[in-house]
Amino acid sequence: MYDVVLLTLGSERDAPGGGCGSGGACCGGATEAAGAEAPKPTEERCETPRVPVLACADALTARGARVETVTARSDAEIDEVLARLDAPARPDGLTWPDPDSKTRLIVATATDAQLRAVLRRLVRRYAPPPSRRPADLAGNRTVPDLPPVGVLPLDPARNGTQGDLAAQLGLPRDPAAVAAAVLDGTARRLDLLRNDAGSVTLDGALLGAADDGGRPLHWRGRVEVDDAVLSDGEDPILACAIGNAGGYASLDGLPLLTAPDPTDGVVEVAVAVPVVTRKAFGRKRIRFEVRRARGRAVAVVPRDEKVPFLDDGVEGELSRKRSWWTEAGAWAVWTS
Repeated sequence: MYDVVLLTLGSERDAPGGGCGSGGACCGGATEAAGAEAPKPTEERCETPRVPVLACADALTARGARVETVTARSDAEIDEVLARLDAPARPDGLTWPDPDSKTRLIVATATDAQLRAVLRRLVRRYAPPPSRRPADLAGNRTVPDLPPVGVLPLDPARNGTQGDLAAQLGLPRDPAAVAAAVLDGTARRLDLLRNDAGSVTLDGALLGAADDGGRPLHWRGRVEVDDAVLSDGEDPILACAIGNAGGYASLDGLPLLTAPDPTDGVVEVAVAVPVVTRKAFGRKRIRFEVRRARGRAVAVVPRDEKVPFLDDGVEGELSRKRSWWTEAGAWAVWTS
């Protein structure tokens, strides 16, 4: 039978006199600066609902699993949990996941950003430095197959195609069903986006913002997908969607991504640009042209000082070049 760790993410604010300091694993509302991963403090209380966690633990225990619930309030505490998934020591000294591990991990998530925080630590744990790349690592990957994780949504009622990542992937939401998937289900491998700021993307990113009145703020930047140029830096861009899954497939009813698929080994990118046309009597009409491309990597070079973005729901500002690339099948979820 399996040892199962049920991991929830808290913050230092949960401790007496504590605050959600930089480097902590916040429950939500974190922000991300360009090139940095440390979340900034917010006024949101980081309280994790306990009922789904306890219900899942009871279901696991009833099946004979040995269960431990852990609340991690920092990256270091997340890493302590992930170390249980390590393989025995390798001759080359690299830390590597154990494909035959009898320990299984469930991440209780209030937001997709929390799941992303755990996957980011998995990548940092198991990605070998380029100078020590082993021969048994696939040529199109920079990380080995990461250990599958179970996903326990802390809002079981939330669903829909524009919902959280668990809803998009059709994962079980009921705590007992999650427990059954982890013990009896199969591992579904999914693509992972890495970026040159040291982070990862599970769902996607949306670059652009609106003013206080809801009107879009145009920005300029060069957007390239492999060898295809979607914007040379001169166009006023309404939005740029970088999709692994479908969370940013549309914006206010404007279709951006056509067929985002987290299992196809490519990233889909769309850029929406306003185009002015003239009708009868010289009247102007604005329509939006959406340019799309698919490939292994995308690079965005902003020409404006700062471009706001959302990456798996985490807010940030892009002030210099950022590249994302696909790690096909790098991570996995337990599913029924």
